[in-house]
Amino acid sequence: MDFEALKALGWRAHFADQLTQEDSGLKPARTPARVPARVPARVVREDVNRYHLLYEGGAAFGVLSRRLRGESASRGDLPAVGDWVLCTPADQGFVIERTLARFSKFSRKVAGDRFEEQVVAANIDTVFIVTGLDDNFSPGRIERYLMLAFSSGATPVIVLNKADLADDLEKYLERLAPIVMGTPVHVISALEGDGLAELESYMQEGHTVALLGSSGVGKSTIINAILGYQRFDTGEVRQGDSRGRHTTTFRELCVADTGGLLIDTPGMREIQIWAPDASLASSFEDVESLAMRCRFTDCAHESEPGCAVREAIESGDLEESRLRSYKKFGKELEHFAEKQDASVRAERKVSRKKFTKTIRKRPTKRDLS
Repeated sequence: MDFEALKALGWRAHFADQLTQEDSGLKPARTPARVPARVPARVVREDVNRYHLLYEGGAAFGVLSRRLRGESASRGDLPAVGDWVLCTPADQGFVIERTLARFSKFSRKVAGDRFEEQVVAANIDTVFIVTGLDDNFSPGRIERYLMLAFSSGATPVIVLNKADLADDLEKYLERLAPIVMGTPVHVISALEGDGLAELESYMQEGHTVALLGSSGVGKSTIINAILGYQRFDTGEVRQGDSRGRHTTTFRELCVADTGGLLIDTPGMREIQIWAPDASLASSFEDVESLAMRCRFTDCAHESEPGCAVREAIESGDLEESRLRSYKKFGKELEHFAEKQDASVRAERKVSRKKFTKTIRKRPTKRDLS
């Protein structure tokens, strides 16, 4: 196994530690027997019935094994772009046998009423949260992306694109200041090539960057500029509201000349929370630190005496909008936890029914007489 070639694709000790003797081609026994070794590969793109993979030997196609399909309870359990999988060789590609545990993932709730996870990108080191300096600019949307990025395990970076359209850059930066919480902010114009050198500094070998943002912010244009060629289609935004059409309709990982890895994603106008381990502490450290100084531990930050949060708002040290967002996201996380508990209870109920059926089919004393 060529680990140097794998490291260029993002392989690290986190994945190597998950390999078993059987994965390496040895059965654990007193006299080890050779079995087909499983090949590590990284998911580059997902089509309807197959996966595009990169491995130490190059590119290949992969399909899910029957066992992996049967063991997956939801789409969130299936391989996603950026995942590392273990495969066995087949006639025309690979059969994916196992998905290795992720060290990070950016997820959202699937569209519609279903309570199900959609993994947008997995095993990412840095998240570029991209927005345009036009009518697309929305501090509230960036705030939401930041909270989910902090919960994903990846490091967020804010990218303000289309600087060539910004008449008053300081105005945008001032609106952004209350929410960045130390997050790096880069101002660029992908169309004119300004500021791209700052983004290219993240493109070290084996380092994975995912670009997230709504349609029309210029994610594909940024990736094309970093790659140096037209890898993804781009489109014009609509006049009046700066909304773009979905030129990217799938998630895909590609490798830059520097060795860095980039994941382009379709635009997301609305992103619903899917963050089981989400905490407000990382993205709302300013509010949380003030709340710890309130007189009452259960302070609602409304009109209670000794409320440090209200005092900070009145003195101008904290924006009222930050408190509104803090409460809003808090309610969303509570709702998520309730839905998750209900989902777990429903799954347990189905499992109990299946188990009861298997018990009924087992032999009894009557069958022995």
